Amino acid sequence: MNAHTAFATTSSLAPAAPLRPAELSPTALAYRGAMRKLAGAVSILTLGEGEARTGLTATSVTSLSVDPPTLIICVNRNASARALLLEERRFAINVLRPHHEALADQFAGRNGEKGPERYKGADWTRLETGAPVLADALAAFDCHLEETIERHSHIIVLGRVAAARITEDAEPLLYWAGGYRTLSGLAAQR
Repeated sequence: MNAHTAFATTSSLAPAAPLRPAELSPTALAYRGAMRKLAGAVSILTLGEGEARTGLTATSVTSLSVDPPTLIICVNRNASARALLLEERRFAINVLRPHHEALADQFAGRNGEKGPERYKGADWTRLETGAPVLADALAAFDCHLEETIERHSHIIVLGRVAAARITEDAEPLLYWAGGYRTLSGLAAQR
């Protein structure tokens, strides 16, 4: 999912230079291992139109505020969707369901998919902003980009929600311990 680059621990609040995996400190390695234990809903960020459509897979989506409705997503500075996101300033967050596992892989570019290739095999619609919305998403948040904050390897994106939609009586696709999971699958493991 959203792979994180570790940073050296410093005594100041200034951002440290990113480290390559071979250079990770014991603290960074422990942090990465611990974060793999934090289960997250799998979402895709979608934006653009026609041949300019693109997007990415993320587990770093969270609520910021109900009034006004605002969410946060963290996007790697090297993400292919970053430039268009900053240019268009509108996007959708689509929370995936278990049958969307292949779509999550497409938006992660696991098999080299780029741009509009990531949208194949799914039905799309639009809500308020015009950003592409997955028709059968568990939940969809149609957003205007309100602000970005650059920190370390990522940008923190604040999205003001212009419209939202949910699918009742469905469960999320989760990412935990390096793989996709479902609520019912986790319950069965007990």
